[in-house]
Amino acid sequence: MLKQRTLRALVRAVGVGLHSGAKVTMCLRPAAAGTGIVFRRVDLDPVVDVPASALLVSDTRMCSCLERQGARVATVEHLMSALAGLGIDNAFVDLDAAELPILDGSASPFVFLIRSVGIEEQPVAKRFIRVTQPIEVREGDQESGQKWARLDPYEGFRLSFSIGFNHPAIDRTAQQLTIDFADNSYAREVARARTFGFMHEVEWLHENGLAQGGGLENALVLDEFRVLNAEGLRDKDEFVKHKLLDAIGDLYLLGHPLLASFTAHKSGHALNNSLARELLARPEAWEFTSFEDREQAPQAISRWLISPAH
Repeated sequence: MLKQRTLRALVRAVGVGLHSGAKVTMCLRPAAAGTGIVFRRVDLDPVVDVPASALLVSDTRMCSCLERQGARVATVEHLMSALAGLGIDNAFVDLDAAELPILDGSASPFVFLIRSVGIEEQPVAKRFIRVTQPIEVREGDQESGQKWARLDPYEGFRLSFSIGFNHPAIDRTAQQLTIDFADNSYAREVARARTFGFMHEVEWLHENGLAQGGGLENALVLDEFRVLNAEGLRDKDEFVKHKLLDAIGDLYLLGHPLLASFTAHKSGHALNNSLARELLARPEAWEFTSFEDREQAPQAISRWLISPAH
């Protein structure tokens, strides 16, 4: 049986929110099978639980923000990406502020935290969302440059992403990336890619209450010509890889791992969420499935999830 997973023990981290600039303490805790991922605003009285759900996304400006009963939880995408990449189905995420800590701007610190306490399999079958019909969403027009995102049936989990920023530092790097988790390790090949931003946007971001906690220690920062971080890029495809990392996190807000092929061009949090909502709105285009016999699972999924340490 391909089993659900949670953490073996709780683990804490302290940091600042990328957009709020506020200090936040986060505690990841084990949760029972069938719980899903649940964010908890423990600074509120009473505490408000905010399930990780694409239908609770209320703001997609520069991040994915969930909201329930007036309680917001912002910048969930990097942690959600790490949880998806490590196959974690159930966890509580306690927060004493309205935004997750940005840490180094990638998902790698979250992977480290989860691995530091270990992953526990639970005696209940993991539930997948299997896409059975193509789903596509588009934004923009031919003149302004169209953005799109698409899900197709696939017995595994594969993502293909392309970008186009018309920036000399980004144009010199890879513009397209395909990751198939039958062959690629999330922790080794995806998690370390950092978020990025542009100096010319800083004034607008600050005026709109965004990027208050951003800096060279937790993001790649670019001026008109180059990357300003002294250490440079971690990978030659770090820009497109981070967009793919975000998409993994945004899609995991569906509440279950996908059996699908995701393809996107210039997609961001808004379009990723539109795609997830479109899928949920079309029940004829997907189905739940589990694998009671591990041997019956698609080889691509078995390779991805056979080891809790992947």
